[in-house]
Amino acid sequence: MNTKEPKLLEQARNVIRVKHYTLNTEKAYLPWIKRFILFHKKRHPAAMGEREINEFLTHIAVNRNIAANTQNQALNAIVFLYKEVLKKKVGDIGDFRRAKTHKRIPVVFTKEEAKKVVVQLEGTKRLMASLLYGSGMRLKECLRLRVKDIEFSYNQITLRDTKGAVDRVTLLPSAIKEELKRHLKRVKTLHEQDLGEGRPHYFHLLILFNT
Repeated sequence: MNTKEPKLLEQARNVIRVKHYTLNTEKAYLPWIKRFILFHKKRHPAAMGEREINEFLTHIAVNRNIAANTQNQALNAIVFLYKEVLKKKVGDIGDFRRAKTHKRIPVVFTKEEAKKVVVQLEGTKRLMASLLYGSGMRLKECLRLRVKDIEFSYNQITLRDTKGAVDRVTLLPSAIKEELKRHLKRVKTLHEQDLGEGRPHYFHLLILFNT
């Protein structure tokens, strides 16, 4: 029987999954934990503390020229490591060098520019682009849509487990309502074919856009 304790990064991954953090969080936290350890010449984090955290955060701000949000992500990953994996409280880190906050003016398409982009697309991709533009949803939210999330009678779409782990409702654009109904018919036809081949699925749980 193998009783060997898993390596630290594997422990961190296990805790992330037990706590049901998103895959994006896992992909963000683990590399920062690894960089923190490598920066301190592979010393075990349990043997380090606030001073070493301060040094690392200052290093990535000064020598890596990272954005403020990226530095905050690194800090969150390290605090997670100590608090949730090592069960060690992080005290006052001190005044580490903060990364510069870059203010950027967002680029927003005009109505005509958006139309020019959409008309270049075809089929499902065109429908998805129209839905994104008309409803304001994020791409990941669109890709997670299920048949049951579309409410034609109320002209609304339910977005589930969105940013912040909450459900929210957005507008179903009337301009694509009929096209979306036709798309649903095609999805239903494929669903019936699957049933005929012995693949049981609940229609209302099907992913709307199987790209």
